[in-house]
Amino acid sequence: MNSSKIRRTAIAAAAAALLPFALAACSDSGDTKAAPPAAAGDQAKTDASTPPADSMTDDQPFGPACAGVPKDGAGSFDGMAKDPVATAASNNPALSTLVTAVKKAGLVDTLNNAKDITVFAPTNDAFAKIPKADLDKVLADKATLTKILTYHVVGQKLTPKQLENGSFETLEKGKITTAGSGESYKVNGTASVVCGNVKTANANVYIIDTVLMPK
Repeated sequence: MNSSKIRRTAIAAAAAALLPFALAACSDSGDTKAAPPAAAGDQAKTDASTPPADSMTDDQPFGPACAGVPKDGAGSFDGMAKDPVATAASNNPALSTLVTAVKKAGLVDTLNNAKDITVFAPTNDAFAKIPKADLDKVLADKATLTKILTYHVVGQKLTPKQLENGSFETLEKGKITTAGSGESYKVNGTASVVCGNVKTANANVYIIDTVLMPK
């Protein structure tokens, strides 16, 4: 019996001696597990200080036809930004009919020398919607051609936000209306912006799929 009691006493003493170490080990483990939330908190601070992706791309060109713009050279977005609007348009193959019309109307210098304007630029396909006989007639009539082309120009730089529900006087003295949001906008309810917010040295350009006709 005495030996049994001695054995139990020894076991109890050993357990008591080990208990502080076990508690310390548990405490260390708890500290290790607590570290990741602190790191996550630091990450949250980093995320909060980084602007959302949308805010960094608000000023960029948008629309399906933008994919067809050259990646580099004079006809690229960077290249067009360095030239006045008529010159910039001449470097974009999709606007060759518009450039021809601008030259026939004698408006190259007018557009290139204007300050802070917006041009709604019809594509070649937009002009192709007009019957050829009618288009040829317009191109041969300088007064009518000038009226139509200046109807596509607004005397201020318009942002996409301004197009959401807008009404603007054109250089032709008529009015155009715009509506839409995001990357989808209509001009006069008929022409769609297919590549918008394109910058040139003196203008913002919105490439459209239909020629606008003044009243």
